[in-house]
Amino acid sequence: MSLLLNEEQRLLSDTAAEFLTARSPVSALRRLRDTDDPLGHDPRLWREVVELGWTAAVMPEAHGGLDFGYKGLGAVFEQSGRRLSALPLLASVVLAGGLLLEAGSEEQRARWLPRIIDGSTLFALALEEGGRHDPAAVRLSARREAGDWVLDGEKCFVIDGHVAQQLLVVARSSGRPGETAGLSLFLVDAALPGVQVQRTHMVDSRNAARVRLEGVRVGPQALVGRADEGFGPLDAVLDCARCCLAAESLGLLREAFERTLGYLKERVQFDRPIGSFQALQHRAARLYVELELLQSCVMASLEAIDDQASDRAQLASLAKARAGELCAKLLNEAVQMHGGIGVTDEFDLGLFLKRGRVLQQSLGDAVFHRERYARLKGF
Repeated sequence: MSLLLNEEQRLLSDTAAEFLTARSPVSALRRLRDTDDPLGHDPRLWREVVELGWTAAVMPEAHGGLDFGYKGLGAVFEQSGRRLSALPLLASVVLAGGLLLEAGSEEQRARWLPRIIDGSTLFALALEEGGRHDPAAVRLSARREAGDWVLDGEKCFVIDGHVAQQLLVVARSSGRPGETAGLSLFLVDAALPGVQVQRTHMVDSRNAARVRLEGVRVGPQALVGRADEGFGPLDAVLDCARCCLAAESLGLLREAFERTLGYLKERVQFDRPIGSFQALQHRAARLYVELELLQSCVMASLEAIDDQASDRAQLASLAKARAGELCAKLLNEAVQMHGGIGVTDEFDLGLFLKRGRVLQQSLGDAVFHRERYARLKGF
């Protein structure tokens, strides 16, 4: 296992860094927030991202993709984390595209994957139903009726849900909430009668939505994969997304750490830069070590996804758990080292803190993934 990027992956990372610095700096997110932009992302920026091929990175060549792998895409997520870039990349490409690849029919793949790659259709995964991530705790019901499926229930925290034209809905077609058996996946047009989508304003100024389905009728062709057997492909794709979120967390944390080091060198107290104080040096050194450990975990998890390694689920949870823990620790330390200015809105560090808090919870917090890791290891 290599914990380093190869030449092509480094080139992709460098290209992403250069592009996002020029086209999507932190000020771009602030502008989207302050204008209450109805989309929550810049469609012109999204078109440029598509042209760069990022939406095709993990897609197979048979469907117009580049088959570049998650290690390469992870480098893009890391760079976007550094700049807090608002892109519908996770929801549309990793989650929806991944599920269509994992469980979709050839007809569904041929129809939708090219549209995901060219950015013409945005997707969102409607999974969560409570305040904490639990993929098995699905109550939204799917029942057969006259050859069709009828969906009833509500989803919350649907990432990029209010801009999605297509929803991938996780529904319970049998069994009880908490059971992994009995889950089914459905493609639902967001414009269908009975579908209600309400935008949720998140603390990190990013997109989410609450989705209500009331008697939504879809045909048998809307079923993705086999009825009652949706948890397996869902869990596999969630691991891909968790690794990407861990990579984004890594980029965000590195940027916050480097900005904090710069402040320690510039801020003067008692005629000395505060970075010369040994207590602050020790705190910064410990954070640096933990950042390096997180990078190793992230790289190992992304490579395991690409290699379809037997321990990829464990490594995904390890990376997400460490990322969540460090999002809490490092960002708290960064604010404290900055002092009062660290909590002011005009100072960018607060935006990093807010995004970090959402990343901690998205697709499972550290508690969820420590428990999952232990269970997967047989404890």
